[in-house]
Amino acid sequence: MRKMADPYVLAWISVFVTTLLALCGVVLKRRKVIGISSARTESVTSVSAVDGECRSADGCDTDVIIVGAGVAGSALAHTLGKDGRRVHVIERDLSEPDRIVGELLQPGGYLKLIELGLEDCVEEIDAQQVFGYALFKDGKRTRLSYPLENFHLDVSGRSFHNGRFIQRMREKAASLPNVRLEQGVVTSLLEEKGTIRGVQYKTKDGRELTAFAPLTIVCDGCFSNLRRSLCNPQVDVPSCFVGLVLENCHLPYANHGHVILADPSPILFYPISSTEIRCLVDVPGQKVPSIANGEMANYLKTVVAPQVPPEIYDSFVAAVDKGNIRTMPNRSMPASPYPTPGALLMGDAFNMRHPLTGGGMTVALSDIVVLRDLLKPLRDLNDAPTLCKYLESFYTLRKPVASTINTLAGALYEVFCASPDQARKEMRQACFDYLSLGGVFSTGPISLLSGLNPRPLSLVLHFFAVAIYGVGRLLLPFPSPKRIWIGARLISGASGIIFPIIKAEGVRQMFFPATVPAYYRRVPPAN
Repeated sequence: MRKMADPYVLAWISVFVTTLLALCGVVLKRRKVIGISSARTESVTSVSAVDGECRSADGCDTDVIIVGAGVAGSALAHTLGKDGRRVHVIERDLSEPDRIVGELLQPGGYLKLIELGLEDCVEEIDAQQVFGYALFKDGKRTRLSYPLENFHLDVSGRSFHNGRFIQRMREKAASLPNVRLEQGVVTSLLEEKGTIRGVQYKTKDGRELTAFAPLTIVCDGCFSNLRRSLCNPQVDVPSCFVGLVLENCHLPYANHGHVILADPSPILFYPISSTEIRCLVDVPGQKVPSIANGEMANYLKTVVAPQVPPEIYDSFVAAVDKGNIRTMPNRSMPASPYPTPGALLMGDAFNMRHPLTGGGMTVALSDIVVLRDLLKPLRDLNDAPTLCKYLESFYTLRKPVASTINTLAGALYEVFCASPDQARKEMRQACFDYLSLGGVFSTGPISLLSGLNPRPLSLVLHFFAVAIYGVGRLLLPFPSPKRIWIGARLISGASGIIFPIIKAEGVRQMFFPATVPAYYRRVPPAN
């Protein structure tokens, strides 16, 4: 069996997968451009600009309006403010958020945080370093370390309370004199002749105001009520997370995320402070057992607890008995924007993936770096049509990183979920065994997951290497008709998992971005 672990097997696997990709590119039709439907008008209000200029209600000139001050909005406000832009941030609630997701930043995301000058935002919040993952299945376990040998000692993943992290970024953004944070609810985008000129919003004290700027960036999160006017949202809710906090216990592997390949779906554990461990139990579907009548507590004790590592069993049961149980639907949504003059989508309002791999903040921060680099040469943002055409390159330049993390999240969730189908069982076991081989077979996938090597082709190579490894396990030492049939279904099932995700992400933009004309969009000349 170990002969299959020879690294040279990746060479012929790459030939096989490249052929599959080429076939995929021919067979899959390009997604049709969907026209802006009547739904767009729900969050857009027509307005006439005064003398052709964009001015805020208080008479203060603004370059950029940012709707939402979560991870994406706060980081973007600081980044653009640091570049000299006058930024007005409107956030629904400026008090500290209390969420059960957005608590683990991968090393690739931390590198982007450094690039944006925000690395000190993980200080003074009791954030914990994360050096890799531990994987558990049927009593067996394996440790997967991030490949951090070539980085500074400070580079690693970080886990923390989401609200503390966001508050630190808001404080840093607000410390800039040209950034203004305001609490208010944006009710609609203001449109004039097809161009977004600003927003209409309700202040904390109930006043209805308008704010104008050449560029409005919507970052109002997964529950966005504005995105319908800027994209074609195809939101899928494959599962829900049930969140608990375990107190004063020690994980089997310190400073590691823990993933239990449980039945029916994965369970996650990771530290969020020096004394607290976050537990996220994935429940497939959109309905979860009732918390109010005790069904949830019974489910966690009878179905989930027996599958938890024995080292943390007692702490898990104690957390269930304590009763602070939270739920959160897991959403995925491919980026499908309508290029709109004067407006842009960012963060979860724009693109979501299953949170199993903790890649959301890495994608958001990477997007901000791309947008910053595009906007930096521009002195004037007032020519909305020209700016819109120029920023179309943003959607292509972000793809290699974003689509790799998005595809990995969706594919891993499908593989890690239990299934009665024998081929799916074999794929799940093959994935665990493949990662347990060590060497390139663990560092390759973990570097993808960590955001340190976000290369789409590498992702597809490893995914099908797992499938072929699973087929080899079935056919050795002696193949039988039944095993050959299961192996064929395993390959077919693997293709059925990853190719629809790749199609939704866009084959051409994901694998061949240099062939997209927007990739070469030049900086528009200054007026």
